Amino acid sequence: MISFILVPGAGGDAWYWHRLVPALATRGYDAVAVDLPAADESAGLPQYVDAVVAAAGDRPDLVLVGQSMAGLTIPLVCDRRPVHMLVLLNAMTPRAGESGGEWWGNTGFERARREQAERDGRRLEDDPDLLDAFFHDVPAEVREEAFARGEPWQSGTPFETPWPMAAWPDVPTRFLVARDDRFFPVELQRRVVSERLGIPVDEMPGGHLVALSRPDELADRLVGYAQDIA
Repeated sequence: MISFILVPGAGGDAWYWHRLVPALATRGYDAVAVDLPAADESAGLPQYVDAVVAAAGDRPDLVLVGQSMAGLTIPLVCDRRPVHMLVLLNAMTPRAGESGGEWWGNTGFERARREQAERDGRRLEDDPDLLDAFFHDVPAEVREEAFARGEPWQSGTPFETPWPMAAWPDVPTRFLVARDDRFFPVELQRRVVSERLGIPVDEMPGGHLVALSRPDELADRLVGYAQDIA
């Protein structure tokens, strides 16, 4: 049986997946939301991989889903466990020898964000705390719950060292983009994913935190991927 191992982005909070886990369960799939040691200044990518491996336990048929920053982590798990598929969700796509900190400048992230904001008629200066970038399409009650939890802390340690793999693992990979993402614009993702992975991006409605805003639609997409490898 396929198990979805759901790895969050910056902040490392398994709560991010709390709407997706039951949506996958109602479709007959096991799903595990991972907590990462994001607040631990001593924890880098090896410790994040440890957390994913521990959460997966002895489940045999793994599909790893990595949100945002987790694109740096989930490919590394393939050196530790057999993996059926990698699913990158609004994610960073690393390349060999590049640190997470270098990714932003190397990909033209800031320019892409500004160009997308101009196309949308928005000003980045009006959203200094990135609340609109992340939560613009999240339902009000879910947004309020997120704010009540407080902003999770993200250590800079995982961004400091070069990404250690010499090449992308030989594992089927899908890249799913929410086309209304205001943080990692779809045009940025199309270009970077084509250059670095040589695959097209799949698109669905929604913003950066699509597991909070559209859990049922996301679950349908993930189940579709699982059925491709069943």
